[in-house]
Amino acid sequence: MYGMAEDNIFTQYIQKRNVIVKNKKILQSSYIPSNLPHRDDKINEIVEIVAPSLNKDKPSNILIIGKTGTGKTAVMNYIGKELKKADENQENCAFIYINCEVVDNPYGILYNISNQIITDPNKKIPFTGWSLDKIFSELTTYIDKEDKIFIIVLDEIDRSFQKNGDDIFYYLTTINEILEKSRVSIIGITNNAKFTEFLSPKIKSRLGEEKVIFPPYTVNQLKDILYERAREAFDDGILDDDVIPYCAALSAQEMGDARRALDLLRMSADIAERNGDKKITAAHVKSAKNKIELDAVSEVIKTLTVQSKTVLLSVIKNTEDGMTTMTTGDVYTTYKYICEAISQSILTQRRVAGLISELDMLGIVHARVKSFGRAGRTKEIELNTPKEIVNMIKSDEVFTDLYSYKPSKQTTLM
Repeated sequence: MYGMAEDNIFTQYIQKRNVIVKNKKILQSSYIPSNLPHRDDKINEIVEIVAPSLNKDKPSNILIIGKTGTGKTAVMNYIGKELKKADENQENCAFIYINCEVVDNPYGILYNISNQIITDPNKKIPFTGWSLDKIFSELTTYIDKEDKIFIIVLDEIDRSFQKNGDDIFYYLTTINEILEKSRVSIIGITNNAKFTEFLSPKIKSRLGEEKVIFPPYTVNQLKDILYERAREAFDDGILDDDVIPYCAALSAQEMGDARRALDLLRMSADIAERNGDKKITAAHVKSAKNKIELDAVSEVIKTLTVQSKTVLLSVIKNTEDGMTTMTTGDVYTTYKYICEAISQSILTQRRVAGLISELDMLGIVHARVKSFGRAGRTKEIELNTPKEIVNMIKSDEVFTDLYSYKPSKQTTLM
């Protein structure tokens, strides 16, 4: 019929899907709501420091510290929006936000700051090709022409430091010594409380003039955040009563992470929609939790070295052969067999024990030390990995030759 789309591979999924979220954007952790529950004290603390910029007075530099999902970025973006409203014609101050997880090198950071300030397309700084000194000199000239206070927010500030040292902080904390009319204030956001310990003393004192600490959210605070979002995202009767308390409780175990709580709620809704369900229940939350955890483990597995994958496969093989717990020696016997099968160099047992400890730290296996008194100690190892991850390791192309391997000697796989 005219005007109707032809059937395609998506038709059955579109017909099956029951849309129960009226505004998906609200469930994104990047969405900045008009109200930020339980962060009024932090907003007021930062506003008090930043307010002089509206009178063209330079505020102190601020270092905002707090774990992931404690509202740091949301609060700063909210304050940025309010600052622009307060300075209607943008004559006194400018708010510039840079995410150092996305832009993590000094050139990229200066380039992004510059091109948020330089409005003339013919004067924009090129994406690459200039020296840092040249781009810094050009940026300084443009900032001074504006004759205002520039508040530059560097989110995930420790990411840039880990990769490039403190060069960028040197440039940005010394810029005021060159400027004549304008002034720059830096607001750094980090989830690493020890970040400043690695900075040079001069930059450390300049960067951390004021510190604002964001504590994790409590269970009840997480509930309030989720209820507020849910009111805008869902119609009445879509959420079972225990959905939000369950999301909040699971996230409180993860150090009060509001981002994780929102991810759980959003993914629960997505799973319900995909199933064609009319309501979101605790069962959907449980599925969402498993999926999030599985995705996280999958990402870790992808980054493992071939040797670590071989050690993990050795634990898997032993488990499949009936060993619910095993020693390092048991793992090492199987490990040597697999190495021979795939023509891989064999590490020492001590090195393999180290790789087992690393897998334990990642939560992929569970290894506890068992002492035999004077006879010494060994590790008791158990597999701690979902079936999907086990299948991912077993089907890894690294082990293709293993399943057709015929041992040359009397080597048997335990």
